Amino acid sequence: MNRYDVVIAGGGLIGGSIALGLARAGAKVAILDAGAPGREASWAGAGILSAAHQSPEMNSLIPLTRASLEMYPQFVKQIKELTGQDVGFRPYGLLEVLGRDITREELSKLVLEQHKQGLTAKILSGAQAREIEPELNAELKAAILRPDDASVDNRALTVAVLDAARLVGVQIYENTTAVSILREGRRAFGLLTNAGNFEARWTVIAAGCFSAGIEGAGRYAPVIPAKGQMVAVRCEATVIRRVLMSEDVYLVPRDAGRILVGATIERIGFDRAVREDAIQELLTAAISLTPALKKHEVVERWSGLRPDSPDHLPILGPTDLEGLIIATGHFRNGILLAPVTAKMICEWIQAQPMSTDYECFSPMRFLETRKSCTAE
Repeated sequence: MNRYDVVIAGGGLIGGSIALGLARAGAKVAILDAGAPGREASWAGAGILSAAHQSPEMNSLIPLTRASLEMYPQFVKQIKELTGQDVGFRPYGLLEVLGRDITREELSKLVLEQHKQGLTAKILSGAQAREIEPELNAELKAAILRPDDASVDNRALTVAVLDAARLVGVQIYENTTAVSILREGRRAFGLLTNAGNFEARWTVIAAGCFSAGIEGAGRYAPVIPAKGQMVAVRCEATVIRRVLMSEDVYLVPRDAGRILVGATIERIGFDRAVREDAIQELLTAAISLTPALKKHEVVERWSGLRPDSPDHLPILGPTDLEGLIIATGHFRNGILLAPVTAKMICEWIQAQPMSTDYECFSPMRFLETRKSCTAE
């Protein structure tokens, strides 16, 4: 019989970060992954670390994204100390390029709103933006610099976090599919899997867009897959230091001239096909933003399935089933929110005072009539 203090469904960056935190605090932890750990949304993302959101309905998320962004330098330092692995953390900021038709008044209003949300943002003219990122289109009129934003190599980070978890005693089971929540009355006590029962005092559902498919979890985690297609190019003559973003595309620099170009959003089920027309649209937008990318070499195309919730906000916290905790629905922010999510889950399980307000993100919001957290 497999018995643990905590069993976690999902072996991505979220599940691995939670397991690492709990194991370092002395818990006996198991991670169960239906396939190869770390090869779903955590592998497919771009690793952008930005606290800002332009959609008003996402404003309630900003305190959480800010808190997690502030944790990142220490988070990656801890992972490197444990594993010796470099995870490609680049704390160089993000440059958001605005449409040509935006007025000065609209631009000022946008930046003022970000300042009200506690974010650092600065208006740049086109010339100022090209001073710090010379490859930008010469027709660029204005941009917003967010110097506190960053990026990380999400693939390297996920591998390192899972390695760190193993080093502190976490048991990771691959090809082990969580089928249903084991329960006795109003108490959860683990997971039924294709490899047998895994019993635990605490059960954490962190299986991304697959969470709703675990019997007993869907009512708390009604997530669906939001497909994203991306492409990586190599263009060694093009030097980009920061994340560059427009309304149509984002560019994320990596080492050795590799640049990630993304990403589409499609809610079409669990389809993983990579469409050439979608890739070409991304490349066209990328070249419009940075013309030097005309001389690129495509080195990889891929798609990933993000976990999206009905209100596009994360689903975090305990449920009305004793011992069951949900940590999914991070949508486009899973990489960014990994440190703060892990901290919150550890605080719940260890009965510590909560350092972050989670009311807006409670799984119970889908079962009850609750006050909306959406900003007006």
